[in-house]
Amino acid sequence: MLLKNGDQAPTFSLPDADMETVDLAAFRNRNHVVLMFYPKDGTPCCTREVTDFADHEDDFRKHGCIVLGINREDCLKHQDFRDKEGIGIGLLSDAEGTVCQQYGVWQAREVEGQQKFGIVRSTFVIDRNGLIRHALYNVNYKGHALEVLGLVKELNS
Repeated sequence: MLLKNGDQAPTFSLPDADMETVDLAAFRNRNHVVLMFYPKDGTPCCTREVTDFADHEDDFRKHGCIVLGINREDCLKHQDFRDKEGIGIGLLSDAEGTVCQQYGVWQAREVEGQQKFGIVRSTFVIDRNGLIRHALYNVNYKGHALEVLGLVKELNS
C-alpha cells in the first residue's frame, strides 16, 4: 500500500551506522523529518543522491529538519559508505525490510523478464506532528535534494 500526503507516518526504530537506535517518534513535536529510501550504498546514483542530501544537511537543519537515509543494508555497510563518502546524515538499516514495506517502497518490478523485488527510490517529508506532507515515489536522484529542501522550506512558511 502506498502512503499519501496527509497520512500519519508509520513509526519505527532502526539502528544507524553506529548501531545506535533511531526512533522516528523521538522527533515528534521537535523536528520535521525527511526519510529518503534508496536502493544500495555505493552505487553511482545512490551515492550521488545521498551525498547531495548530506551536502545540504546544514540547510535542512536551519529549517528544523532532520534527514535520514534508509535501505536494507546492514549497519557495517552503512558505516563504510558513510566514512568513505564523508556523509553526515543518519543512515538507517532496515535489514528485515519491515519499514520499507510500511512505507510502500519495497516493490516488484520486471528485470530481464523476471520479477524482482527492490527498493523504489522514494522520499517522504514528515512534519513535526508526524504527518506525511509529501510522499514522493519513483524519484529521480538528480536535483532531488534541492527539490526536497524547497518542500521543507514551505512547511515553515
